[in-house]
Amino acid sequence: MSAAVPPPPPSHLPVPLPVLKADCTDCFALCCVALPFARSADFAVDKAAGTPCRNLREDFRCGIHTGLRDKGFQGCTVFDCFGAGQQVSQVTFGGRDWRSHPGTARAMFEVFPVMRQLHELLFYVDQALTLPAARPVHAKLRRALAETEELTRADAGTLAAADVPALRAGINTLLLKTSELVRAKVPGKKKNHRGADLMGARLSGADLRGANLRGAYLIAADLSRADLRTADLIGADFRDADLGGADLTDSIFLTQAQLNAARGTAATRIPPGLARPAHWTA
Repeated sequence: MSAAVPPPPPSHLPVPLPVLKADCTDCFALCCVALPFARSADFAVDKAAGTPCRNLREDFRCGIHTGLRDKGFQGCTVFDCFGAGQQVSQVTFGGRDWRSHPGTARAMFEVFPVMRQLHELLFYVDQALTLPAARPVHAKLRRALAETEELTRADAGTLAAADVPALRAGINTLLLKTSELVRAKVPGKKKNHRGADLMGARLSGADLRGANLRGAYLIAADLSRADLRTADLIGADFRDADLGGADLTDSIFLTQAQLNAARGTAATRIPPGLARPAHWTA
């Protein structure tokens, strides 16, 4: 009797990923301090990097959290650190906050934007590994996932010196291939709007299945009832875009921040794992 042939290894091997969703209760309000913002439609005031926002309370909570949009801080509602805040606060700096340990402030604020980029990359790679069509690049994606995850556990000095652009370039090559493999499953010619200026475009009811919308400017575009299934949406700017009734169920690389920046309705279909923003209409 011949020996049983072992089953093939799973395509998505378990990697001890850090949490890739922001948990403000375990963060020292790093996005409210480390990052700068300029007075604009997204922010009511100017703020320099390393300076606490005027709305930050002593307990590291936002004093106007429930009214950010009404008070001119819409930009805060669409920012996502992908869990980098708690990783820096609780892992890199071991729970020592910048107020009680002011000597950590400069390094902590320097590391936070780096960690945020690493967590964003982990988010995209982790999603790519769930896509069966991308199986030909799963092995390379798993290696990239493990290497990036290891870097997130490094000390502050190593993180500050990390060559993130080089890491991002290598991972982006894999994500591009993932996109090609997934979108190739959609029959017919697919639209290529990569990096296109589609601000205010009238795309209501458009068939954008399998489209390449990477980095497209879709600010205030009318995408109501558009079919965006299997479209590549990585980096697409959806600020004030109308997604009412649009179908994004199988779109790839869509983030919560992109949904938060857009306008939608109860009829808008979104991928599992993402939440319907509170400001969307019924």
